[in-house]
Amino acid sequence: MLLHGTGGNERDLIPLGHELDPDASLLSPRGKSLENGMPRFFRRLAEGVFDLEDLQKRTHELADFVVGASQHYKFAIKQTIAVGYSNGANIAASMLLLRPKILSAAVLFRAMVPLIPETKPDLRPVRVWIGAGSHDPIIPASSTKDLVELLRVAGADVTIRFFQSGHELTSDDVDLAREWLTKVVG
Repeated sequence: MLLHGTGGNERDLIPLGHELDPDASLLSPRGKSLENGMPRFFRRLAEGVFDLEDLQKRTHELADFVVGASQHYKFAIKQTIAVGYSNGANIAASMLLLRPKILSAAVLFRAMVPLIPETKPDLRPVRVWIGAGSHDPIIPASSTKDLVELLRVAGADVTIRFFQSGHELTSDDVDLAREWLTKVVG
């Protein structure tokens, strides 16, 4: 499942999906929230400050969409791997924390802690790869490290890589994510 960043749409990450796994079936929804006319997966109150009520609502809505799509397209829901960038990575992280049975793995580019769940999820079988920019002006390294710790405490097997970049996606991100994904998928 491909989850775009702010201002993106359901077509933006299709080339990335094919690059990460040319044989994968792709599911790529468009975020339903708009910010200054730009699609997002959930509202924010300011940069780095999320509307937690909307985030929870949209997370459950997206998880229910995946359940419905798995029934319609006849794929095993537990084989769903999220690949998200920025806002899309944050809603994927929120799905891991609020609906842990939906995703088997996640590739999160430029992610931060979306929320702290009321109850700790059981993420023991889940594997997560996080690509972060060392010079990211939007997401401080500390917030990415906090996400890693939150996921690890919940039992997820987390791999994190920092790149000498900002918020943009780099070829190094894609190359290392593809290598990791090849090991996870087999």
